[in-house]
Amino acid sequence: MTALVRAVDPALRALGVKQICGDLDRPASLRRLAGIADAVLHSAPPPGEGTGDPRTKHLLATLARARSLPRRLVYISTSGVYGPCGGAVVHESRPCAAGTARARRRVAAESLLRRANLRVSILRAPGIYAADRLPLERVRRGDPVLHEEEDSYTNHIHAEDLAAACIVALERGSANRCYNISDDSALRMGDWFDKLADAFVLARPPRVTRAEAQARLSPQLLSFMNESRRLDNTRMKRELKLRLRYPTVEVGIAAVLQRGVSSCSCSG
Repeated sequence: MTALVRAVDPALRALGVKQICGDLDRPASLRRLAGIADAVLHSAPPPGEGTGDPRTKHLLATLARARSLPRRLVYISTSGVYGPCGGAVVHESRPCAAGTARARRRVAAESLLRRANLRVSILRAPGIYAADRLPLERVRRGDPVLHEEEDSYTNHIHAEDLAAACIVALERGSANRCYNISDDSALRMGDWFDKLADAFVLARPPRVTRAEAQARLSPQLLSFMNESRRLDNTRMKRELKLRLRYPTVEVGIAAVLQRGVSSCSCSG
């Protein structure tokens, strides 16, 4: 296995991963990537500004220089490409209607990949969590959540299940096919934070109206609250045959507690 890294990572070296130093923002540093891989996992996000994704463009241009292209490519995208859905159940056939600049850059990346002469599978992931990726600082700060009658649906996937999805997509993903990579939870956002607070013995966040939230929360947090959707993961299970290790957030949180990671203070 070979990984593109900005700087050599001792942890990857210990795992026997060959590392190539390069930067998707500097195309000249990517030359060694051409022709070295039969399959590619592309997990780099677009830049934090702009309207497109030059990083994906640079990667594709580099791969195209080889005599033979990779057999397949898997890209980790985001469920944000669907935009606000009013709490609807969302299938992969739903047209993209990204509501933020961040999500529109992901749509641009998907479009580039679909036009490439590659067998591309796109994994649309929602909120990724793990022992070191829990928004406990937000709970500790007492950031408010919405009253139940105004609250939005949110979706989750454990990092280990997303990693497993990448592996099976490299093996079984169809060409130009999108997959919602989400667990089976059907939670509203306030319920998610209540579950975290209860599990880690913290005060539950206060509930406010949507109008009150506009004055108390950052634009980024508000944008997440506005994008209510329930991802349908049937295609993931049927075509990728992925069996989730953490089918609900309750199972995932319980696993974190069982491993003794109760002092996690990650932001979110």
